[in-house]
Amino acid sequence: RAVGVPPNWPYNMDGFAAHWNKNTNAAWAFDTWFLNLFPREKVFLYNGGGYATLSFIPTLGTMILGLVAGNILRADLEPLKRIRLFLQWGVGLMLVALFFHFTGINPIVKRIWTPAWTLFSGGVCFLFLTAFYWIIDVAKKDRWSFFLKVIGVNSIAAYVIADGGIRTFFDRSLHIHLGQGFDQLFGSAYATLVSGSLVLLLEWLVLHWMYKQKIFIKI
Repeated sequence: RAVGVPPNWPYNMDGFAAHWNKNTNAAWAFDTWFLNLFPREKVFLYNGGGYATLSFIPTLGTMILGLVAGNILRADLEPLKRIRLFLQWGVGLMLVALFFHFTGINPIVKRIWTPAWTLFSGGVCFLFLTAFYWIIDVAKKDRWSFFLKVIGVNSIAAYVIADGGIRTFFDRSLHIHLGQGFDQLFGSAYATLVSGSLVLLLEWLVLHWMYKQKIFIKI
């Protein structure tokens, strides 16, 4: 029986798909061995969120798909050929991911970045890239995209701002200066949308300042 999961937990799967159940899967078994090789205050039994060390493998897959997309963009290809390749990758990845998901081979789960999620999200990104490439690079209609451009040219800074504690600082500051209930403007169902949108705007303003100052963080 899985540890850290209620006996009647409704998300456990049956049959062949059960090998991906939380805290009973191969990645969990690896962590109960690997993470206990190091000195710890307590024996590692499970991660409350279901996260696993081996999740770095499908995460690398996401990076590799980005490399594939970049190579297609840099290759000496006609625009329509490039678009066809993007579409083939996008549709192909999504079909394989859906096959894995519905056959129980591998579920599409973003939280723990399963291999099927890597394929599915990668496919969606290829389709978005197809649309953006067609509209911006081929049709030359790019004035509307400035908001996205400011984020894209400083993507590393955007990630750091979003996950490095700055987002939490912005959120707390908004609640302090606008009141604890400012995000209830459209009701509790939209509270996250309201606060998240304002936090995103503040993050974008930081990136916009960096853009104006020509500060671009690269590796």
